[in-house]
Amino acid sequence: MTNAIEIKGVFKSFDGKRGRNLVLDDVSLSIAAGTFVTIVGASGCGKSTLLRIVAGLESADGGIVLVGGKEIAGPGVDRAMVFQDYSLFPWLTVAQNVLFSRRLSANKYDNLALERDAEEKRAASLISLVGLSASQDLYPSQLSGGMRQRIAIARALMSKPSIILMDEPFGALDAQTREVMQDLVLDVVEQEGTTIMFVTHDVEEALYLGTQVVLMSPHPGRIDTIYDVPLPKKRDEQMRIDPQFLQLKRTVMERIRDTVGLSLDRSAVGSIEAGA
Repeated sequence: MTNAIEIKGVFKSFDGKRGRNLVLDDVSLSIAAGTFVTIVGASGCGKSTLLRIVAGLESADGGIVLVGGKEIAGPGVDRAMVFQDYSLFPWLTVAQNVLFSRRLSANKYDNLALERDAEEKRAASLISLVGLSASQDLYPSQLSGGMRQRIAIARALMSKPSIILMDEPFGALDAQTREVMQDLVLDVVEQEGTTIMFVTHDVEEALYLGTQVVLMSPHPGRIDTIYDVPLPKKRDEQMRIDPQFLQLKRTVMERIRDTVGLSLDRSAVGSIEAGA
């Protein structure tokens, strides 16, 4: 299986009150095509920063990111991003929001754009896929949070990207809606065959969705452990109470706590060495 994403020796730092703050330290990760990889870790581990670098929204200070074997130089139609805050245009209807992304993918087609009827059929199919055909003429303000995020997912799929990058997309939703959205995104991935890189702070969500869970340690962010999730590809709610699932959840959560402890220890050692 070929790799959809290759992250090789990526470093990233930002300006802070005490100078440059190293956020990502020599991060390397391979993500196979067609897999669902979830990224977890304590606050400050650089999960979202890494995702934004893969999206081309941030540039790395060192290292490279390859998508489909080619080094990225910024955003591209081969990658779509779904944010926590939906990022819908309030003045456009559901259908218009989904159709909007066709402008970003126009250069993929021989005639520089899809024929309008083909565009509209694709949009209608995606809106149906996320279960909102009856709401396609409504505006975002008329939709619930879960419905808005469904539209954000449909819009991300409109340009047929090979990769979807999702940054805490269900973080603002209530628990029940969140579980519904998790099942929805699994169904969408199965039908579209897209590679997913999904950032979350919720370990249960990471295990339920992911074929692999990547745990990052904080301060600075590094890849700590990669867990293969030994569950059938077709997930269901019973898996959340499966003993194997619960044991892996405990293992990951304990390791997250360990990485926070290690991070604090490194900081303490630095303070002692500095004579603090």
